Amino acid sequence: MTAADNSPAAILAAEAEASGAAPGGPAGPRGRGPRARDTTAYLKYVAGKLGGALVSMFAVLVTSFFLFRLIPGDPVKQMTGGRRVSSEQLAAMRKEFGLDDPVWKQFTDYCGNVLTGDFGTSYQFHTPVMDKITDALGPTLWLTGAAYILYTVIGIWLGTRTAWRNGGLGDRFHTGLALTLYSVPSFWLGLLLIITFSVGAGPLPGLFPTGGMESGDETGVAYVVDVAHHMILPVLTLVAVGYAQTLLVMRSSLLDEMDSDYLTTARAKGLRDDLVRRRHAVPNALLPTVTLMFVNLGTVVAGAILVETVFSWPGLGSLFYQALSVPDLPLVQGLFFVFATAVILMNTVADVVYPLLDPRVGR
Repeated sequence: MTAADNSPAAILAAEAEASGAAPGGPAGPRGRGPRARDTTAYLKYVAGKLGGALVSMFAVLVTSFFLFRLIPGDPVKQMTGGRRVSSEQLAAMRKEFGLDDPVWKQFTDYCGNVLTGDFGTSYQFHTPVMDKITDALGPTLWLTGAAYILYTVIGIWLGTRTAWRNGGLGDRFHTGLALTLYSVPSFWLGLLLIITFSVGAGPLPGLFPTGGMESGDETGVAYVVDVAHHMILPVLTLVAVGYAQTLLVMRSSLLDEMDSDYLTTARAKGLRDDLVRRRHAVPNALLPTVTLMFVNLGTVVAGAILVETVFSWPGLGSLFYQALSVPDLPLVQGLFFVFATAVILMNTVADVVYPLLDPRVGR
């Protein structure tokens, strides 16, 4: 070994070659280094979340089968509508729907059918459960989707303004109103709106329909206006409760960022206060709100059972209530599985996206 081989440059080059890294860079052709380690850690994190989602969905599958069999009442007798039916006819109906099989066989058949997207046949509607869910999905998405967009935008905007003016009159008013609305049961608020704006209170006449999605005699543009007219009160109910939650989360997150050093540095550089808020404070404060947005997005598919029932909205929520009243076991099980799966999937998406927004997560 010559003197040149003992030089610091030669030693660093030899170490880099042994570790697979290029002499002038952090990672060589073998793909080692911080970036490769971060990618591997992220993939392991995603795999863990996906595995957890699969376990949760199996737990939902088990729960949806056994839980609703604890509901009192005989679904076969409920299907007869109170008519006098012989015991032989009841036994034939139980055999037709597989209710005379052992519970373990019913469960294995149910699991096998769910894997193929078959939730069985509705007891009361005598149609495939998946067809009923598909028919009711559209009205639910229209109602809860419109409410979701509105309360997310309003909640983030008001949450940002109230936190930035913490302690002011507007902050106290909006925070108090949000806490009140967040504590109010949605069905009670819906009934109050129906009494006030549909039935009429005192000199105030009824301005909106008491329920339903359409009047039934409109077409074209008039049909769209009619549906929008029917949507106003249920959407207002959902927005009133949903915006309050979003506002409180956004306000709390932004307040945690208010005294951070990077905001002080930004102000010291001469940035205007609104630029400090929009470019620095809000993007960092949005992280918890993004998680909430994904969670709420899962409930868009799940619908709003109480609100849809109060306003007789023909969506998944009303369908679930009708199925429980029988009980229509295949329909209840199918709806419960769809509701829970939507929430689990959106939670998983939030868990997967969150490390991309905040690299500290998932390490």
